[in-house]
Amino acid sequence: MPSFSARVLTTFLQPVWAATAILTMLAVPRVAAQVAAQDAVPPEETPSWDRSVIGTVSGSQAGFQNWAGGGVNTLALSLGLNGTATRTEGVWSQKHTLRLTYGVVKQDTLDFRKAEDLIRFTSSLTYNGEGRAILFKPTVAVGVRTQFAPGFNFEKDPLEPDATPPIKVSDMLSPGTFTESVGISWEPAEWFSQRLGVGGKQTVVLIDRLRSRYGVDPDNAVRYEVGIEAFTDIDREVFENVRYKSTLALFAAFNSEDTADMIWENLITMKVNSWLQVNFEWVFLFDEDVRSKMQIKEVFSVGVSYSLL
Repeated sequence: MPSFSARVLTTFLQPVWAATAILTMLAVPRVAAQVAAQDAVPPEETPSWDRSVIGTVSGSQAGFQNWAGGGVNTLALSLGLNGTATRTEGVWSQKHTLRLTYGVVKQDTLDFRKAEDLIRFTSSLTYNGEGRAILFKPTVAVGVRTQFAPGFNFEKDPLEPDATPPIKVSDMLSPGTFTESVGISWEPAEWFSQRLGVGGKQTVVLIDRLRSRYGVDPDNAVRYEVGIEAFTDIDREVFENVRYKSTLALFAAFNSEDTADMIWENLITMKVNSWLQVNFEWVFLFDEDVRSKMQIKEVFSVGVSYSLL
């Protein structure tokens, strides 16, 4: 049987290899394109990328021995990577963001369990022309959202009452959400932007047994929707060393009478010094195809951050 430390490394580092592969696939074409552009255009005329990649590691631990007040031994670890790349060339500007997060938690004699798991990528291309386009800018955008590892329900599941916990309820691309939109953007300030347009949404569930959980036809791996998409993006330093980031995405399908799908993500980052920071995140998600009630996630973490680019 593998040692305790080996199991910790296997559980925690498995998604790291996947993250590395994703970053490599994203980086290689971009580097090749930049090299080709530099060969074709004089260096002084080549538009530069404004890039930022920040890695974070956070954790917590509590141990008790002969403690009269009681308590549960816990160990939690989390790894994150946030990247942004922007570029303006002539009348066109593009922005790409990537967020990877994975965390595990262990309580007493229980095995490690997944606590956080997110892969999110967004990309937009905006036309910054003259006239009305200065205020309302034509924009094309895409987005991808899924996870690294399987997720389990460790309690009795109402959707599978006869199954014995733990019950597998998710995995990479089960579900996965892909969105595309064409519309206009309004950017009254550097820290605020609003996008509105016609969009498409695909909900992918590759595992047959899980499709009914996410409103996907059991005989098809993808649910296609077309509708109106609205996207709000806020990124501002509200106080010194305190930054607030928020994105609100709404999607109303033309062929559905359900309430519009919504995901509202909020992140407050407080920098203690150049490497230590405190994060508070809360997410509200509503999709009647999955659940009739609001889904809420809250994460509080203290960890080390390091700027990779």
